[in-house]
Amino acid sequence: MKVILQQDVSNLGRLGEVVKVRDGYGRNFLIPRGLAVLADEKNVARIVHMQKIAEAKAARELAEAKAQGEKLGLAAVTIRREAGADGKLFGSVTNRDIADALVAEGYTVDRKQVVVDDSIRAIGKFMVPVKLHRDVSVQVTVYVVQ
Repeated sequence: MKVILQQDVSNLGRLGEVVKVRDGYGRNFLIPRGLAVLADEKNVARIVHMQKIAEAKAARELAEAKAQGEKLGLAAVTIRREAGADGKLFGSVTNRDIADALVAEGYTVDRKQVVVDDSIRAIGKFMVPVKLHRDVSVQVTVYVVQ
């Protein structure tokens, strides 16, 4: 029996793949749970159409991310914080602070896109990666001043 997977199934395949399974497995497990549909002409045509739409959407999102990345790569933000005599901050600069500073300068960035491994706890210049898309990541310059 050939089925089209509606979700990723471990040890079987990924979403949208046409796989051959035993009749009982498909009829009694995959199809009733909504994990797969029977691979007839109608369903295959529907999946092909959905894949074309998804590919076009992904290409459009990638192009938008690249365009935004070119602008954002030139960005530099300054964040003011209280600090001690040795240059250590009272508190820290997090991804939310950086995202808020970028939004204040007119960029559209979500805090989840700003990747800060450890919070910034000192005064100085830092290069912080911003992941705009799975394939697009840019470095933003962050100046932390007293």
